[in-house]
Amino acid sequence: MSDDLAAQAFIYGFPLVFNLQQVDRFTREGIGAVPPTPFNHFGHATALAGPDDTFVSINNDTIYSLAQLDTAGGPVRLRVPDTAGRYYVLQFVDAWTNNFAYVGHRATGTAAGTYLLVGPGWDGEVADGETVIRLPTRVASIVGRWAVDGPDDLPAVRALQEQLTLEPAGESPGLPATAEGVAEDLLFFEQLRAWSQAFPPADRDRPLQERLAPLGLLEAQSPYVDPGAQTGDTLRRGLAAGRQKLEYVLTHDSSPRQHGWNLTYHVFDYNLDFFEVGARDEEQWKMADTPERYVRRAAAARAGLWGNHGYEAAYAMSYVDGAGDALDGTRRYRLRFTTPPPVDAFWSVTMYDLPEFFLVANPAGRYSIGDRTPGLVHDDDGSLTIVLQHDEPADPQDRANWLPTPAGPFRSILRLYEPRDAVFDGTYELPPFERV
Repeated sequence: MSDDLAAQAFIYGFPLVFNLQQVDRFTREGIGAVPPTPFNHFGHATALAGPDDTFVSINNDTIYSLAQLDTAGGPVRLRVPDTAGRYYVLQFVDAWTNNFAYVGHRATGTAAGTYLLVGPGWDGEVADGETVIRLPTRVASIVGRWAVDGPDDLPAVRALQEQLTLEPAGESPGLPATAEGVAEDLLFFEQLRAWSQAFPPADRDRPLQERLAPLGLLEAQSPYVDPGAQTGDTLRRGLAAGRQKLEYVLTHDSSPRQHGWNLTYHVFDYNLDFFEVGARDEEQWKMADTPERYVRRAAAARAGLWGNHGYEAAYAMSYVDGAGDALDGTRRYRLRFTTPPPVDAFWSVTMYDLPEFFLVANPAGRYSIGDRTPGLVHDDDGSLTIVLQHDEPADPQDRANWLPTPAGPFRSILRLYEPRDAVFDGTYELPPFERV
C-alpha cells in the first residue's frame, strides 16, 4: 500500500462516490427546488433554479425533473408525454456517471412514448411499442430538463411533468449500506468499497480496480473501521494528494481554449462502452482510453455532475478574461455577441461562484442571460452586449443586459442546446470577456 495508490483510488473512484452521494442526498433531502423523492419516482422542480439550489453548476434556463432508478426489483416502465415540439431531454446517467441514453427533442422527438428500463443481464419479454433501455448499473439517474419561456409558461410545463411517469415492477433496496464506525475522513474509501462492488464498472476498468486491492477495496467486510495508524495515515495522505490533483486539473483544464473560454465540449466523452437510444456511438464522441481518461472523468463530475454530452448541450467555461486575467467581481466586463451562437434549441450564459460552482444571490434575481431572456436590448448592428459586474449599472441599456457577478472570483458557463456543427469545427468563435 502506498500514498500514490490511495491517490489513484481517489481519482478513479471519485465519480462513483460523489455521484451516489448526490443520489442518496436526493432521495433523503431533495436537491434545491426538487423535493425528496424515493427511488423509481420522479421529483419535479416547479421553479427555475436559484442560489438555494446548492448543486454543482446547476442550470437556470430549464426546469428539472429528476429520478433515481433501481432495477433490483425488475424493469421500470417509463412513459413520456407528447410535448408538441417543446424542447425537453431525459438524460440517463449510470452509477459511474456515464451518459448512456437520451430521450427527448433531439434524440427521439417529442411524441408520446413508452420505454422499458432494465438492469444488467435482464432477458425478458418486451411489449409491442416499447423501447428497451439497458442500464449499465443496477441504479442510474434520469436528469430531465424542460424548456421554460418565463414564469407564465410554468403551468404548461407542470402539466407535462405530471404526465411523466415511472412504473416499477418491484421494490427498490436502493444503495447498499456502508459499515458503521468508519472515521469521517476515511468514509470515502468505505463508500468506494461498498458501492464499487455493488455497481461494477465497465469491463475495461476492472483491471485497475483489481490493482487497488491492497487498499482493501475488494474486501467483503470493511477494513476501515479500525485500519491501524500506519494504514490510516497512508489513506489520508492519498486522499489529500488526490484532492489536490483534482483541484489543480479543474483550474488547468486541457480542453481547447478560445478567447479565454475552455471549450469543454468533450469532457463527458469518457463513456466508451454503453450506448443506448439517443447516445451517439461515434469516435468523435469518445476520448482516448488512457489513464488521463480517469482524471478527466473525475474533473467532469466535480465541476459539472450530470452534464450532457456535447451533441445534446455543449458547455464552454471561463475562469479568465480575454487577457488571461482571472475573472473577479471587483472588476467590470462586457461580453459582445456579434452574432448569436448557432443552435437548434437555445443558449444561455450562467454565473457561478468559486470554488463551489453555485448560483449567487443578487438583487436583480438574475442568474443567467440567453436568447430567451425578456427585455434584452440589442445594439444598432444587431449584436448583443452582456454586461457583467457586481453593482447595478447606471445606464438603462446596461441594466437590461446585466448579469450580476459575485463580489469576488467567479466562473461563467455558456450552454448551447442542440449546437450546430459550426460550434465544433471552429467556424463560430466565442467572444472574450472584455474588461471595462
